Amino acid sequence: MDKYIETPLTKEKVRGLQAGDYVYITGTVYTARDAAHKRMTEELSAGGALPFDVENQIIYYLGPTPARAGQVIGSAGPTTSSRMDRYTPPLLERGLTGMIGKGKRSGEVIDSMKKNGAVYFAAVGGAGALLSRCIKESEVIAYDDLGTEAVRRLYVENLPVIAVIDCQGNNMYETAAQKYKEV
Repeated sequence: MDKYIETPLTKEKVRGLQAGDYVYITGTVYTARDAAHKRMTEELSAGGALPFDVENQIIYYLGPTPARAGQVIGSAGPTTSSRMDRYTPPLLERGLTGMIGKGKRSGEVIDSMKKNGAVYFAAVGGAGALLSRCIKESEVIAYDDLGTEAVRRLYVENLPVIAVIDCQGNNMYETAAQKYKEV
């Protein structure tokens, strides 16, 4: 089912999403990859603060290519999400409600998603140039020294994703594989 949502991604909106839904996101989304997640976790462990309030927000696992002249951002394809798994539960506990990436998530992340009411979206890998057309604004807000892995605040319009793991733990990676085996 096609669903159109606007950020912030509240718990109520998360509960309205089911694994398999095609979702079009409009609003503010943040980017962070491995190095930024590691740094955020280290800052939290040291008693510091995150570079943005993660409550009711979406993090897109993205390290864009440099923008060409006249572009807001370069290619904006998703990064393999499992690389963020060890850093994700503390962010979910602080209210993060959505993640965009590609690939499977660990059992620990899925359990934390269920406990904290979050959803995992997949974006199509290899379609970064097309996805970048949905990004209307991009601003580095933290960790500029990380280059493409800096934390960015994006404004997106109708960014196409698929809810692959919902807040109930329904997981398309599991159910789709099972359906395939039954055929």
